[in-house]
Amino acid sequence: MKQRFICFLIIGFVFSLVFGCAAVNQNVPKSENHRQSAKATIADSLYLPPPKDFRIVVISDLNSQYGSTEYDPEVEQAIALMPQWQPDLVLCGGDMIAGQKASLTKSQIESMWAAFERHVAAPLRKEDLPFGFTIGNHDGSGAIKNQDFIFQQERELAKTYWQQQQLGLDFVDRANFPFYYSFEQDELFFLVWDASTQNIAGEQLEWVTQALNSPAAQQATAKIVIGHLPLYPVAKTKNKPGEYLANGTKLRSLLEQNQVLLYISGHHHAYYPGKIQDLELLHAGALGQGARQLINSDLPPHKTVTVVDLELATSQLIYTTYDAQTWKIISLEQLPTAIPSNDGEIRRYDL
Repeated sequence: MKQRFICFLIIGFVFSLVFGCAAVNQNVPKSENHRQSAKATIADSLYLPPPKDFRIVVISDLNSQYGSTEYDPEVEQAIALMPQWQPDLVLCGGDMIAGQKASLTKSQIESMWAAFERHVAAPLRKEDLPFGFTIGNHDGSGAIKNQDFIFQQERELAKTYWQQQQLGLDFVDRANFPFYYSFEQDELFFLVWDASTQNIAGEQLEWVTQALNSPAAQQATAKIVIGHLPLYPVAKTKNKPGEYLANGTKLRSLLEQNQVLLYISGHHHAYYPGKIQDLELLHAGALGQGARQLINSDLPPHKTVTVVDLELATSQLIYTTYDAQTWKIISLEQLPTAIPSNDGEIRRYDL
């Protein structure tokens, strides 16, 4: 009887080991399969209009709290979905890391760029997706005090990081890359200026005028400009000087005189596709932390990703913008018809 009892114990122990190991082995792939299944579910449920001649996916303000090397799940999901959108170009409106703090060490800043490389840049490069960007105030602020850059180290480290990257862009002028530069993709001319602060230096504006009148720009079907700060405020908590470009009216006139179709900006963490006269203004919402509420609207803040389809023959822009937390489309009717500015109203682009 005792021997039989011992035998049962041994058999029970063996069975527990076998089934326990099987359960452990199943848990790892099941967890991974769950993540892949979640991505597949999002991808399958997304509406996407038929592509036009050129498609851009716009993301902006990816960062978290100061010094963070982590990115919110919405950033990870958006990057994972990029291949499905099949963009001709991915554009970022700035604030890709969480700098602009004097106490951050060189090691901390380098770690943030390394994290950006892992979570954003490398996955896009793996998919052969061209990537353009503008420097934000948290990447390498151009703020000046006593004629010196306050965040000189951050700017130097940003420059070091970006000059090592293969972005898949056809550069026209990269002498001052990554702070201001130009490139062309297909029939489009893109100009990036350093709008990491409210002031754009006079020498840079001279370059802007020359670049927009260059042969590459003149031969392009459309011209698009990208900068971090918007021309005018669109978010309630950013409606104060220093949070948008000084001399917005003058800068808008410069863009209009040079037949710029679209100005893309970030910084306000609030999505609004606007228009003043013939210049379209795409205010990209934040994909990272800190979504904000629009002026003149009760719509709750949303993290967003925008797919821009351009029809070259008519210069028509079509925006498809997702709430990155629910992956539902934000309809134009949810947005205010206009946002007041010191240069008249910013009308919703479809009106």
